[in-house]
Amino acid sequence: MSRLRVLAAAAALLLATVACSADSEPGLQPGDPAPSEPGTSAAAAEPSGSEAATAHAAHAAKPGKLQPLRKGERRRTLTMPAAYTPAAPTGVGTDDYRCFLLDPQLKRDSWLTGTNVLPGNPDVVHHVILFRILPEDVAKAEAKDAETPDDQGWTCFGGTALEGEFAQLDDAPWLGAWAPGGDEVVTRDGYGTDLPKGSRIVMQVHYNLLAGSEPDVSSTQIRTMPRTRDLTALHTFLMPAPVELPCRKGRDASPLCERDAAVADAKERFGQGPGSTADLLYFLCGGKPVASRRSSCVRRVQQPVTVLGAAGHMHLLGQQLRIETNPGTPEARTILDIPVWDFDDQGSRPIDPVRLDTWDTVKITCTHGQRLRDRLPAFATQREDKYVVWADGTTDEMCLGMLSVAFG
Repeated sequence: MSRLRVLAAAAALLLATVACSADSEPGLQPGDPAPSEPGTSAAAAEPSGSEAATAHAAHAAKPGKLQPLRKGERRRTLTMPAAYTPAAPTGVGTDDYRCFLLDPQLKRDSWLTGTNVLPGNPDVVHHVILFRILPEDVAKAEAKDAETPDDQGWTCFGGTALEGEFAQLDDAPWLGAWAPGGDEVVTRDGYGTDLPKGSRIVMQVHYNLLAGSEPDVSSTQIRTMPRTRDLTALHTFLMPAPVELPCRKGRDASPLCERDAAVADAKERFGQGPGSTADLLYFLCGGKPVASRRSSCVRRVQQPVTVLGAAGHMHLLGQQLRIETNPGTPEARTILDIPVWDFDDQGSRPIDPVRLDTWDTVKITCTHGQRLRDRLPAFATQREDKYVVWADGTTDEMCLGMLSVAFG
């Protein structure tokens, strides 16, 4: 996902009962191959194809494939109101997150049943997240949009930059997420996301300036169905985890190999709020920073849910991602296992429904590696190791799980 991008304030992080760790494996040294998991071969733990899988990650993004419309559905295309030329908002770094307010012009209460993204300038569009703005919050979003002239949207590292958007990670306002390789995402039959009449959509576009800063006019496509259809409402359950990737031995002389310096660098590039996410995550996950290639976070669900789909998000140094339910118990189940991370394949995976009761646990585990820095074109000017924490840039990192759930 990154990313994701996800937590606006520490208060939002205190709402869940969780446990989190950045787990150092016995004998594992920074830069060594990741240890094998049960049932996973050593080759899969440090996949030989991981570099190839991510080598073109910063290259042109292409629009996803569309699926046939179902009975009662219609597809709406929403386009940025004007061309936008990305630039680093703080004057530092190679990333720009920009939010654009879009009006689906709903004449009646509806269900959203699918999303797709059409990147206008594929060279610079890194990924896109769609957020729902309910009718009671539209005035707030319009006021934010009006702060910037000429229909240019607004800077939005960390989310939409609207107050209160992440008051509940258990029911986040996400409608969809897209990254290179993603096709149109369609809900399974009988499910949809509530989209009342008068709602708006914020399209957050992450621009990667490593490929330049040419103008972009991107679009999103949404599928809708009238609320008269009896569907089960879907919600988004977010699972971020810290990233604490140290420099490799023998390549740790840079000042940015110190964690405090790396966090300060993120704040300089993205601002104090988004740049503080690396520390704020420990309000959500508990524990304290521990340098390791592998990190995890365990969350407890606050009400009964049925999990219907799962997706993961990391950046270019990602190697493996796994999401499990009730780990360490007889009911343990792996619902998403990506042994070889491919940045260009971040689509949501439908799963056989998994029922979770109140206080059941969900765990995300991510593995990252500095050695990919030596090979990938995106790091051509950043070959020197640095301590990598959660941050918004293309060459920073994230560990994020997204679950599509139904309540009750």
